[in-house]
Amino acid sequence: MSGKISPVPPGFATVTPHLVVAGCADAIAFYAKAFGADERFRMPGPDGRIMHAEIQIKDSIVMLADEMPQMDCKSPNTLGGSPVALHLFVEDADKFYDRAVAAGATPVMPPADMFWGDRYARVADPFGHTWAMATHQRDLTPEEIQAGMAAAFQA
Repeated sequence: MSGKISPVPPGFATVTPHLVVAGCADAIAFYAKAFGADERFRMPGPDGRIMHAEIQIKDSIVMLADEMPQMDCKSPNTLGGSPVALHLFVEDADKFYDRAVAAGATPVMPPADMFWGDRYARVADPFGHTWAMATHQRDLTPEEIQAGMAAAFQA
């Protein structure tokens, strides 16, 4: 083997979400149905809970693990929610939103055209994570976005 090994494994980005869920196997199945995720890897622990798993949604990898409170590894449902949302850029935010809701996601914000130039929506998955989805529609300057925001908040 020659050459330097990259500090970032092939296929990963510098920042990679790592979600803790209660019911990792169910979450993997849900993400496949709701978001078209493909399972890359699953490593069950001695007690059957999943210690580490990886799914891929388009060009992005998401790591998953079962909740293990004894190791201070708690899901958003145990903690009472999470302020973090995972943001997906997709070809058609409306279709992606409808697919997620049909798979069991809870609607949070239906698709709408936003002042920053995206068609944008949000859902909550059954495991306590919020997913935003957007289709970029227009390139705007910071000044145009600021003016759009001011108009949106006057309404």
